[in-house]
Amino acid sequence: MAAPGSGLSLLRRRGDSRSGAVERRNLITVCRLSVKTLLDRSCLETVDDSSPEFTNFLSILEHILSHRLKGQTSWLGYDSPRSFWDYVRVSCSTVPHSCIHSIHSMELSSRAKGRAWIRVVLMEKRLSEYISSALKDFKITSFCLKGDGLDGTFPAVIDYTPYLKFTQNADSISSDDEEEMRTMGSSGSESSTPDRGVATPDRGVATAAAIFTQQSSWVSRCKRLEHKYRMVLEQKVYLEDLVRLREAQLSDVVSLNRELQRTLSDAHLNHSLEKQQLHHIVLELQDQLTVLKNNDARSRQELTAHLTNQWPSPCAPDTNAVAMDTLLYRKWDE
Repeated sequence: MAAPGSGLSLLRRRGDSRSGAVERRNLITVCRLSVKTLLDRSCLETVDDSSPEFTNFLSILEHILSHRLKGQTSWLGYDSPRSFWDYVRVSCSTVPHSCIHSIHSMELSSRAKGRAWIRVVLMEKRLSEYISSALKDFKITSFCLKGDGLDGTFPAVIDYTPYLKFTQNADSISSDDEEEMRTMGSSGSESSTPDRGVATPDRGVATAAAIFTQQSSWVSRCKRLEHKYRMVLEQKVYLEDLVRLREAQLSDVVSLNRELQRTLSDAHLNHSLEKQQLHHIVLELQDQLTVLKNNDARSRQELTAHLTNQWPSPCAPDTNAVAMDTLLYRKWDE
């Protein structure tokens, strides 16, 4: 016979595993709904930090990253809380061109660093890359089932996924969204299946209700298709106008390009003509300079010959000077 303590421990383990599974399912479902709400809001207006849908998505993402994250146990046995930044810093360090090092160097708390990391990766549109890299690291991302707090001190988690209802805007709905919504609805409806012993309503009333529901769904689908058709038609008209505008701009650019090419060819022609004219002028100036140099040399030679003929030779005696000296000598003797 099993001891009462072992049975109580088994019940606690079952309750704890059920609470963990329900909590994970709740987080996943709420995350899906928050993403759809955020996308639905983005179809109508710009989403920023002040949007409640964005704030709610960040809060849910923090809850998912911090889901049952164990604290750091010291040597004395005290369990200190740990932020999800400690896990992200180690598991996402191998991502190329990551922002881990720059955020780790900031003088902030671990929670603030984690929130800064979420905002940075969302701005870089690389959240899926970081999450995929973290999940691929099996040495760091390990699932341990020991010491999950089996004392039962925390209350049971309520599974509220069957009661959630989300009405999506027709602008952002698609076939994948409808399939996902049916999947989320079927996940919660399994536990709410009526027993066989409970009396069911009349088959005719159920058939009429089913037909009415089907007609309503078809009417809503037709309205959505009509709305999508109008949007596509408006986009078609806008794109046609944009194409016409671009064609007109292209024709203007082509004509401008032709004019510029014509101007460039004229400039090349003028440049070649001016170059030839300058070449001829340089040749004429060189010829004139040569003539001037020759004339200057001839003039120098003529001037030298003329000056040479004007002055007597230093070797020939001056007869006038000799006669004058003789006369003066005679007068002095007298």
